[in-house]
Amino acid sequence: MGQAGTAEAAVRYLRSAGTAPLGQPVQALPRPELRCVREDERAPVEQGEFRRVLGNFATGVTVVTAPPADREGSPVGFACQSFTSLSLDPPLVAFMVGRTSTTWPRIARVGVCCINVLAEGQGSLCRAFAVSGADKFAGVAYDRAPVSGAPRLADAVAWIDCTIHAVHTGGDHLIVVGRVGALGTGDGDGSPLVFHRGRFTRLGDDQD
Repeated sequence: MGQAGTAEAAVRYLRSAGTAPLGQPVQALPRPELRCVREDERAPVEQGEFRRVLGNFATGVTVVTAPPADREGSPVGFACQSFTSLSLDPPLVAFMVGRTSTTWPRIARVGVCCINVLAEGQGSLCRAFAVSGADKFAGVAYDRAPVSGAPRLADAVAWIDCTIHAVHTGGDHLIVVGRVGALGTGDGDGSPLVFHRGRFTRLGDDQD
């Protein structure tokens, strides 16, 4: 699938007009085998070196959640460190998810999500949501975000309640843009969980 084909497929994610009702399906993107270079080309950057160098950029850590697709279903979520604010007017945020994710298609179907910014003591919670195939919400305290109804995790530093606004292809990942319907901060001291050089840390920690 060439660039035109992947772009056309990505457009199918767009909601038909503005903020569609909760539960309106978003067509899943086909999952072709992706290559950054052709078979007769050498990759310009070795993947391990790419990870090592980019690991020097410290990030916050989030868990992206979504409500069940139907009454009998279960909520879904995944750990995500690739998250950023995008626009003030309109209020937009963005996160990146691997195209092989099994959780993303379920979020795409409901078309809404809540981004939970984790606190410094929630490293184990992040690890739980990074595991595939487990009951990620077992024993996890949460309530419902006011607009989407997606799980809003207890003790998170902040939460951002979104409607899926657009999806763009980006190599082996998807760039998901969310339009913010509501947001807020937690009741704790506001210290975030930080990921740096392949491990969890906290603000002010000595990295030398």
